[in-house]
Amino acid sequence: MYGEEPLFGLLNRLGRPAPNHRPWPRHVTDRAGWRLLIDHLGQNNWSLLGLWGDRAADGLSVHAALREDLSGDVGLVSLPCPDGRFPSLSAVRPAAIRLERAACDLFGLTAEGITDPRPWLDHGQWGLRHPLAQTPTFSTPPTAPYPFLKSEGHGLHQIPVGPVHAGIIEPGHFRFTANGETVARLEERLGYVHKGIEGLTRGKPVLEAARIIARLSGDSTVAHSIAFARAVESALALTIPPRAVWLRALMAELERLANHFGDIGAICNDAAFAFMLAELSQLREAVLRAADACFGHRLMMDCVIPGGVFPDIAETGPKRLLDLTIELRRRFAPLVAIYDNKASLQDRTVSTGIVNTGLVNRFGAGGHVGRASGRGLDARKSPGYAPYNDLEFEVPVLTEGDVNARVWIRIREVEQSLSLVEQIVRRMPGVPRGPDGITPPPLLPMDHILDHAKAGGGGEGMALVESFRGEILTWVRIAADGTVERCHPRDPSWFQWPLLEAAIEGNIVADFPLCNKSFNCTYSGHDL
Repeated sequence: MYGEEPLFGLLNRLGRPAPNHRPWPRHVTDRAGWRLLIDHLGQNNWSLLGLWGDRAADGLSVHAALREDLSGDVGLVSLPCPDGRFPSLSAVRPAAIRLERAACDLFGLTAEGITDPRPWLDHGQWGLRHPLAQTPTFSTPPTAPYPFLKSEGHGLHQIPVGPVHAGIIEPGHFRFTANGETVARLEERLGYVHKGIEGLTRGKPVLEAARIIARLSGDSTVAHSIAFARAVESALALTIPPRAVWLRALMAELERLANHFGDIGAICNDAAFAFMLAELSQLREAVLRAADACFGHRLMMDCVIPGGVFPDIAETGPKRLLDLTIELRRRFAPLVAIYDNKASLQDRTVSTGIVNTGLVNRFGAGGHVGRASGRGLDARKSPGYAPYNDLEFEVPVLTEGDVNARVWIRIREVEQSLSLVEQIVRRMPGVPRGPDGITPPPLLPMDHILDHAKAGGGGEGMALVESFRGEILTWVRIAADGTVERCHPRDPSWFQWPLLEAAIEGNIVADFPLCNKSFNCTYSGHDL
């Protein structure tokens, strides 16, 4: 029976393992094996972690990353595509649809049987078709408009919103089909801020590529940087200084706090309660100022790099952060009570924008979107990574799946992150002193990284890191000279944006800003 075979058992049957892929195996299969994988996905509850195209010396291929949710086992399957085609996973994993459309736009890979073959990232304005393929071709802007899905019925009308919005936010188009004020369908069109990240990183030394990845989505710069660094370190079998591991987690929790404070306030503001936004913006600002004082940058951008962190935390940083957690607890608890007891807020958030558990599981959505709908996975625990296996924290889970639940998940995560900051500050390794009395940063020398790359002939690595939005997957292939041959970052928003379309269905148009902010998906991180 399909359901009785573990993930690793199937992978071993599908094909041969690829060399130098860490920390999880990558198996190369053929079309028959890929179809067998599709059959198993239809019978198992394995999550699709990512799907992306690749161009190597031996031609085009497609990779799929999977996780067995109960055990936490992770593995990759690769299919060479000499004819540029592969069987689509979309029938059994709808989260694959936009990923397959992106692989077509960038590499010219055709997903056979895909349920939605329209372009996704490519709006016809690049001047090239399939820019990452072996032989890109020139293109001209399209003459026909993007074919939005049709809705038919008595009294239906359409409301276009964006891509340019009233606020200072990134561009995205939302096409509402409504019956009066009730939304019958929402369709998104994204890709307006495509930056060519996957092409820009190709051929770059790892430190230059790290700077590009750090700018993929500014509100998750730490999490994306950690994911890239861990992927590179896995590819090259590097062990970084223990202090760097703990400092990375400290930065990640500060980033989580700042974003959750901002989101809770913004959701309340969209429900016409600006007081909460004003108060929580002050808490967010306190976290950003502390980050600046500790690491020299409000967003801690470029502080996490392959090999460790730079700089080390300021000498006064640990005490400042412990004082900060005390102050944040004192000021946050009354605001939570105000939210919980404000009837006008509850009227807007409770039972609004519901996403059911089944849909969240089908799309493999994580973060506050998944946990508010009963899917309690967190990359810090499953598959897990240091130093979180030495820290005590809980992953809050609710089942209501509405805006209110997504607010409460953030509230509980703030409480957990405050505890994690305290634990990390008190337990992280001390500052090592060199023989000359100089304190070196917790960072491997670049010569050491290059020596590892040369000695091992390069390698491939993958990382799964928990950002404030959910799981970030980053996959890299590093050449023997220490440059990046291929990098694929997958932001959590890829699996959350489609669920926003489901969340607003049956709600009124005026509740869309509230639903949208309760998700807070990133445009930039999604559009690559």
